[in-house]
Amino acid sequence: MNFLIFAYCYLLHLPIYISSQRSSDELLSGSLYNSPNSSVTANGSDSKKLRVEDSMDSPPSRVIHIRKLPNEVSETEVIALGLPFGKVTNILMLKGKNQAFLELGTEEAAVTMVNYYTAVTPQVRNVPVFIQYSNHKELKTDSALNQRAQAVLQAVSAVQEGGSPSSDAAGESVLAPAPSPVLRIIIDNMFYPVTLDVLQQIFSKFGTVMKIITFTKNNQFQALLQFSDPVNAQQAKLSLDGQNIYNSCCTLRIDFSKLVNLNVKYNNDKSRDYTRPELPAGDGQPPVDPAVAAALNKDSTSLLGTPSGTSYSSAGAFQSSLGAISPLSAAAAAAAAAGRVALSGHSGTNGVLLASNLNEEMVTPQSLFTLFGVYGDVQRVKILYNKKDSALIQMADGNQAQLAMSHLNGQKMYGKIIRVTLSKHHTVQLPREGLDDQGLTKDFTNSPLHRFKKPGSKNFQNIFPPSATLHLSNIPEDVTEDDLRLLFSNSGGTVKAFKFFQDRKMALLQMSTVEEAIQALIDLHNYDMGGGHRLRVSFSKSTI
Repeated sequence: MNFLIFAYCYLLHLPIYISSQRSSDELLSGSLYNSPNSSVTANGSDSKKLRVEDSMDSPPSRVIHIRKLPNEVSETEVIALGLPFGKVTNILMLKGKNQAFLELGTEEAAVTMVNYYTAVTPQVRNVPVFIQYSNHKELKTDSALNQRAQAVLQAVSAVQEGGSPSSDAAGESVLAPAPSPVLRIIIDNMFYPVTLDVLQQIFSKFGTVMKIITFTKNNQFQALLQFSDPVNAQQAKLSLDGQNIYNSCCTLRIDFSKLVNLNVKYNNDKSRDYTRPELPAGDGQPPVDPAVAAALNKDSTSLLGTPSGTSYSSAGAFQSSLGAISPLSAAAAAAAAAGRVALSGHSGTNGVLLASNLNEEMVTPQSLFTLFGVYGDVQRVKILYNKKDSALIQMADGNQAQLAMSHLNGQKMYGKIIRVTLSKHHTVQLPREGLDDQGLTKDFTNSPLHRFKKPGSKNFQNIFPPSATLHLSNIPEDVTEDDLRLLFSNSGGTVKAFKFFQDRKMALLQMSTVEEAIQALIDLHNYDMGGGHRLRVSFSKSTI
């Protein structure tokens, strides 16, 4: 399907574009109208008059508007779109219009959902769907017309909270009790390698993963994965079945196994028993590092092993790039896109980004290089000559571009909320020799400050969204807490908390706001601390 592409967005070759703006299809739809209401109501005949059009520039809202749903879609399938990002508190189905409204528990969860689906096309029954913010702030669904959807929502909520699923109005069970804690997983369209550790990263967000066995059958990669509780297995199946691990590929097909317990003999890259770290590796298999095994046995933090075609020398603890909100984004956006896919030489999408609504009085190619460089190796930056609040940023590949877009779109930089989308351009052109472009274009191809040029770098394990807490490293021995507090206060913000690591070469420093932290990172990453020490600054998932 060809969509009307706005010239000012510089968008091309996208299978779907999701943002807080309406799509062109919605602009042309005669069945949708602007609504001034702050809530959506379904009560009797009023629902027939419901005006579902969301404004052109809807601000973030915990109500998500979903369009272009396939016919006969179920309430469960719609709820599953939002479930990985947090609690779903309400749903309104408009099946005659192939639309739905989904209300999440917090606005933060909704923002994470929209940002994630900006980079990864959401699909229901293999049909791409449109997701955007609604201009409504809450859903009111007290009508008998919506009883079925409410019954499903209550059942899903019961599963989320570890309770027993409820029944719908007709007395039929909406969600049958999980028959087994063991899931059988088949990976369709496996364009990129999927490892045991990637599966553990994704599924551990739904409960304790005890055992995994991977194998190939009928030329398909498959796995058996055992949770500690059947309820966790049911929740994971409900949320992840049919989802893509990576953008537009590696689709999860999940069903319950007839087995109720897995017998794992070896801990290696094909099988793992997280409750028995002492198991041998088996003949010809690389063993699991004892420290890694102990960490796995202690908690559910996932580990990223060596993907085929890369040269990782060790595995390390990896934390979710989006915290506990989004299990899929952790694997797809962070682990896969940056640390695995880029290294294996694949680039599924265009690597050039368009950043707009920049503060043209403050922004420079260097500041964009530093900020976007947190999520990939920036090659070139061009601030547009005739539109200096916009810039083109060329990343090393399309996967790093997707990662940067998912984390930086909607963030505040120099007092303005920036918009980040994929550009129609495939490269950023340098100015012709002898032409002065006022320093608006800069080539960073050979920059020594690239974070991800070294295969197996620990930086791949520490990719997090912008946060108020910063991780500092390469701190000289004679630098004190007061020195660092003063340095970061001079960047224009307020230091709320500070904590040295035990070796005092690293520290956590918390600013008052995320915007202040972004400013501090731009100003102070690679700051010369003297004695050959250059301060390294990155975002942290921790709080102090």
